[in-house]
Amino acid sequence: MNKNIRWKVITIVVVLVVFAGVGVYPIVAAYFNAPAPQWVKDKQLKLGLDLKGGVNLVLRVQTDTALKVETDATGERIREAAKMANIPVTSVTSTSPVQFRVEGVPSAQDQAFRQAVADTGAETNYDRSSGANGSYTFTMKPNVQKALSDESVVQARQTIERRVNELGVAEPSIAQQGANGDQILVQLPGVTDVNRAKEIIRSTGLLELKLVDQGPFPTQEAALAAYPNNTLPQDLMVVPGSSDGGAAAAGSTVYYVLRRVAAVSGRDLRSARQSLDQNNRPAVSFTLSQDAARRFGQITETNIGKYLAIVLDNRVFSAPRIDGRISDQGQIYGSFTTQEAQDLALVLRSGALPAQMDYLSEQVIGPSLGADAIRAGVLASVVGLGLVVAFMLFYYKLSGVNAVVALIFNLVILLGLMAYIGAVMTLPGIAGFVLTMGIGVDSNVLIFERIKEEMENGRPVRTALNAGFSRVFLTLLDTHISALIAALFLIQFGTGPIRGFAYTLIIGLASNLFTSTFVSRTLFEMVLGRRQQVATLSI
Repeated sequence: MNKNIRWKVITIVVVLVVFAGVGVYPIVAAYFNAPAPQWVKDKQLKLGLDLKGGVNLVLRVQTDTALKVETDATGERIREAAKMANIPVTSVTSTSPVQFRVEGVPSAQDQAFRQAVADTGAETNYDRSSGANGSYTFTMKPNVQKALSDESVVQARQTIERRVNELGVAEPSIAQQGANGDQILVQLPGVTDVNRAKEIIRSTGLLELKLVDQGPFPTQEAALAAYPNNTLPQDLMVVPGSSDGGAAAAGSTVYYVLRRVAAVSGRDLRSARQSLDQNNRPAVSFTLSQDAARRFGQITETNIGKYLAIVLDNRVFSAPRIDGRISDQGQIYGSFTTQEAQDLALVLRSGALPAQMDYLSEQVIGPSLGADAIRAGVLASVVGLGLVVAFMLFYYKLSGVNAVVALIFNLVILLGLMAYIGAVMTLPGIAGFVLTMGIGVDSNVLIFERIKEEMENGRPVRTALNAGFSRVFLTLLDTHISALIAALFLIQFGTGPIRGFAYTLIIGLASNLFTSTFVSRTLFEMVLGRRQQVATLSI
């Protein structure tokens, strides 16, 4: 064996050992309970939802709620701007998710009001029309509606991805779908606590810190009765809470009158973590960003002695007294369990959902379905491999052994690559696995037929062998690139299972190009290198 062939053989053996150790051995070790290092177990091929079981959820984003949040916020900015400019305004009310109305602007201050509106930047997103008695109607521009709706869906998907990743779900699949693109498909392989996953995904997670004007009151009517004519000023709102600062079920419901504009919101959070309160009960501590800490410090410093409500999803969790300046840290406490505190911290860290979510469907897939699919897939692969081996040995005789060895190498490398990069094996992925066997056989058939043609034209065996591999290589490269382009389109436009097929196909194409040219050729060179004169080739 010459030096060139020796290095080729060493390369092939090293590649085989590495990929067999990463891709094949973890599967064998798990099945037979054989010893294996933890890093090897961690690299075991991951199974998708259709094989492992889990939860399949379809949610719809209520984009109107995102539009309403923007409309309400713009109305409040205009109210505050008018107040700062000493312009009396009777009311600012939202008439629809994309429209609000300002009433009671004195005619003498019309120009000043227009300037105040311009200073808020509201006219960038809203068309303004004037009415009788100093009223103005602001309507969100159609292009802004479309942009905000699309953005809310994308933000919802990204927020759900962050929450699911912190849940520790292995290889979840989260994608947009639906005719209007407002639906989100969430697939969680291996999840057993379905209700917890649903609550974490669906929870809006909107944290707000608001100054308490009055309260708590035992009823909403009592809260309104504390103000003239049972009517709250426009800049105040009634928000429910519980008497012990926890969830509604943990204590009786009470009501607080809060400032409508939040001093700090969840968007200003830098971090959130599960902690303990002064009574060693589970709580959630949070840290604010630098800019928010500065604003929060100013607000708390000028409101010492008052109460600050910590509002989560429009419910007061606690309302501690402000005893001094607070800068960048705070704590949410109440009747939490340790798990609830951890989940709340997770939701706050991942950010608030921009809109409410509706569950359209929920499907729990049991592991027995996955086990049946795995058995069927393995059986199909074994039968397919057996038929391929029989055909190659029958038609190409001893040269067929070369093709079979290259094919086995191909499958080992495929499993190893999938395990190493963390790709997920799905039911369509098994189909891609079987297809890879067909592509591998097809590549060897092309090479073998070309070698036969060269030999029929009178060329010596070694010359025919070199010509066969060299001239077919460009053909193989062309076909593999064409299939690769198709697989990339499947990844770009397909959902989870289709992507699983595409990933398997891409990895199979890469490994097949290596085995059908490099491995197969090296095996021929090893056999021919042991003979001085070669007159025929069993092909």
